[in-house]
Amino acid sequence: MPELPEVETIRRQLAPRLQGRRVNDSHSHESEKFTPAKEAIGTTFQTLNRKGKYLIASLDDGRELIVHLGMTGSLTIVAQPPDDDPYIRAWWQLDGDETLVYRDVRRFGRIRCVPAGQYDTIPTLAAQGPDALSPDFTAESFYQALRNSRRRIPTQLLSQKPVAGVGNIYSTEALWIAGVHPAKRQISRAAAAKLHAALVQVLKAGLANGGTTLRDYRNADGGEGSHQDALACYGRSGQPCLSCSTPLQHRVYDARTLTFCPQCQPR
Repeated sequence: MPELPEVETIRRQLAPRLQGRRVNDSHSHESEKFTPAKEAIGTTFQTLNRKGKYLIASLDDGRELIVHLGMTGSLTIVAQPPDDDPYIRAWWQLDGDETLVYRDVRRFGRIRCVPAGQYDTIPTLAAQGPDALSPDFTAESFYQALRNSRRRIPTQLLSQKPVAGVGNIYSTEALWIAGVHPAKRQISRAAAAKLHAALVQVLKAGLANGGTTLRDYRNADGGEGSHQDALACYGRSGQPCLSCSTPLQHRVYDARTLTFCPQCQPR
């Protein structure tokens, strides 16, 4: 699933190309997850922002077009969308004879068009915590959010409530850097501060590398990220830890397979 670095990479590529562009027409898959795309017809894109894994486009009529990429979603601007691609779920025809295309193989993404800031119909967006790269994401607020839950730390992170934008890849990397075992449910204030710093570190590194492409992720230009070549823990079970050379292990916690170092991340 695209996480913060992947979604932010797409946002940075699309924002200058969408600003000031009018939506002359739109079409979508019949699923109600995608039909709100057509509600943007006749509006003009103003800004393209992001919170967590959500892309939020401001429209000139006071509404926002909100896109979540799900597990396999992508957004690109093309001269003409292909007629024979079964995975195009929505498109917006822009002035200037270009089309913004939303493609999603597994259909886990979704689109909404709502009055600006009114996210009651998007509960996961309404309930999520501060964006991981915003000034509101502080070590102390992070610790307070974690200590109020009894769920395992990775499960808390993936809930988006302590911090928005983190998924399995970057949480695994951050837990390894911070020395936090994925089975833990509570950590100290000092450990939370280390994990906070590790999260910011790995997300910025992923963004600098254009995101992580393991299979499906493509940026707005159709290219791949390169951060998969820099992963130290995620997907490396059985290989030596880059810190202590102990073979990395994996276990299933809360229905997710998580990789860790038994030496550097003691339980």
